[in-house]
Amino acid sequence: MALKRSRYVLTLIVVVLVVTGLFIAFQPQPMMVDTGVVSYSPMVDTIDEEGRTRVHNTYVVSTPFAGRMLRVDVEPGDHVTVGESIVAHMMPSNPDALDSRSREQARAAVSAAEASLRAAQAELNKAIADKELASSEVDRARQLKSRDAITQTELDQAVRAERAADATVQTAEATIDIREAELANERARLISFNQQTLPTYSSELAEGEALVYAPISGQVLRVLQRSETTLSVGTPILEIGNIENDLEIVVELLSSDAVQVTRGQRVVVEDWGGINPLKGVVKHVEPWGFTKYSALGVEEQRVNAIVRFTDPFLKQTGLGHGFRVETRIVVWEDDNALTVPSSALFRDGASWAVFVVKDGFATQRKVEIGRNNGVQAQVLQGLEDGERVVLYPSSGLVNQTAVTQRPTD
Repeated sequence: MALKRSRYVLTLIVVVLVVTGLFIAFQPQPMMVDTGVVSYSPMVDTIDEEGRTRVHNTYVVSTPFAGRMLRVDVEPGDHVTVGESIVAHMMPSNPDALDSRSREQARAAVSAAEASLRAAQAELNKAIADKELASSEVDRARQLKSRDAITQTELDQAVRAERAADATVQTAEATIDIREAELANERARLISFNQQTLPTYSSELAEGEALVYAPISGQVLRVLQRSETTLSVGTPILEIGNIENDLEIVVELLSSDAVQVTRGQRVVVEDWGGINPLKGVVKHVEPWGFTKYSALGVEEQRVNAIVRFTDPFLKQTGLGHGFRVETRIVVWEDDNALTVPSSALFRDGASWAVFVVKDGFATQRKVEIGRNNGVQAQVLQGLEDGERVVLYPSSGLVNQTAVTQRPTD
């Protein structure tokens, strides 16, 4: 009797153990997930685009008269000094070509360039006056709107007029840059012409030989005509530019991004070949857009933004004209923003949502998001500092699912 009772108890224990094991085996296990923390941290929102460097003012040295040019000895990268460095030797086809008429034509070209510059400066003064008037009109319209004396449409029109006036000022400033470059080029041609004609019959030169001097101090960017040959008047020989003081970056922005970029915004220059990123600032955004096709054949509307370096030239060592760089234009930044990893966000209808981990369960919660740079997102409402959220939530994760942190190596 005692043996039967012991066998019954043993069988009951085995059955209980088997049932318990099966229950545990088929019990849903917590889903392993990666988690991140909501925290206050610095955050920036940038527009990232590829750019290329260029010398803002390049000077093309051309033949001052028709004749035979001897072989050019200077090399790209050579440093030259204005009025001292000889960049080419010319033998005129007709020595009488170096007459007073040619000199007067060069002087007339300088006078025309000076007149164009004065006209551009007058246009800038007019544009500045128009902008000041537009700004005062906006201030007056806002005061009237605060008293309901005018409609919102009239206020919007005043703001639009102010923005248009600001764009006109930027266009006028760009025009002055162009006119200054044209004037410098014409003056350089006149200086070069005078220096070529004076020593033409020097005892140190061959009969009729003329020297072509560098019009500015800088570096030779490229040599367009190297071999000895006969050239017509005005044929380009080489280009000279000042890389140390005149180097800038041209960034081709999508037109939808360009409207977010304004003068003075901070720029970080990366992947330029150096160890540390370089610093820059937006000089201006050109008002003229152009059509460009992407590598996939997609038609895009692009706008040039000009960035100037703020770092000393020594930090830019190695950069030259036409080099590729990566730019990050900072359009918004906050040193103490409440942020959540962007990988935790997903769409719930028209709203953003996250899974908040609390007491071992993932709870879905709607949140309001501000700026999003692809790595961090600014939290406006719905989360608090220190809360943990699920990163890369899968489609199998639903509200109130048991979760556990995936072990990290």
